[in-house]
Amino acid sequence: MTGGVLIPPGPVRVLVATKPVDFRKGMDGLAALVKEQLKVDPFSGVIFCFRAKRADRVKLLFWDGTGLCLFAKRLEGGKFRWPRIEDGVMRLSAAQLAALIEGLDWMRVRARRVPAPEAVQ
Repeated sequence: MTGGVLIPPGPVRVLVATKPVDFRKGMDGLAALVKEQLKVDPFSGVIFCFRAKRADRVKLLFWDGTGLCLFAKRLEGGKFRWPRIEDGVMRLSAAQLAALIEGLDWMRVRARRVPAPEAVQ
């Protein structure tokens, strides 16, 4: 469990739809949106993140290998920090996703650059 959210184990890819979606859509409607508008396979293991018109709601859709999962969260106080509204998608790291779900400013989360180790002789 990461940040209170069940996400698939191992490295994850996260794609955020930058344009708000109709939050009445369930997992099938969001999967169709991923396939038709984002041109990505909804069963690829990528975590897809959607926002509502009101910035206080988020939905995550992902295939965990056994079924399609849908996670929804509404912040009771405040709003999620979202990128500018436009067509398209953007990538987030797993750490940025965890910060977003917690209602934190995920734009301040940066991956630490670690130099490759030298060969041991």
